[in-house]
Amino acid sequence: MSGTEGLQEATFGAGCFWHVEDAFMQLRGVVRTEVGYMGGKKENPTYQEVCTKSTGHAEVVHLLFDPQVIGYEQLVEFFWTIHDPTQINRQGPDFGSNYRSAIFFYGEEQRKIAQISKDRLGASGALAKPIATEITPAGTFWRAEEYHQKYFQKHGMSHCPA
Repeated sequence: MSGTEGLQEATFGAGCFWHVEDAFMQLRGVVRTEVGYMGGKKENPTYQEVCTKSTGHAEVVHLLFDPQVIGYEQLVEFFWTIHDPTQINRQGPDFGSNYRSAIFFYGEEQRKIAQISKDRLGASGALAKPIATEITPAGTFWRAEEYHQKYFQKHGMSHCPA
């Protein structure tokens, strides 16, 4: 990809990807976001297939960020604040493994940062239940259909409908 020199990538699952993308787009240093699917077994899954919960994929946001502006640790710390990491296979009204809390890491440094952050939050006493977030090596990112990209912006929304 042109214009990505010096940028790093990160991928997070925290429930409905519309909300997750919108939240990360607000951060200074996040250069590009895309929503899609990761962590499953089917190649090039569709939204309809992922919603059957049979592909194993999570809804995720894949982002490129400028580490000179925002660090990976800051992204992980932000991730904890935008969802409930203690919920297993759900966020709010959405349920199923496709809505699971997940950090998909790129390289050992990201894995370590994510694990230390998770352990620190878990030991802090700030959460009433154990953290359910999985920390998993990143696999293939399958970009979601175009109508899902920047969904809130396209529809003038600030949150998912109830």
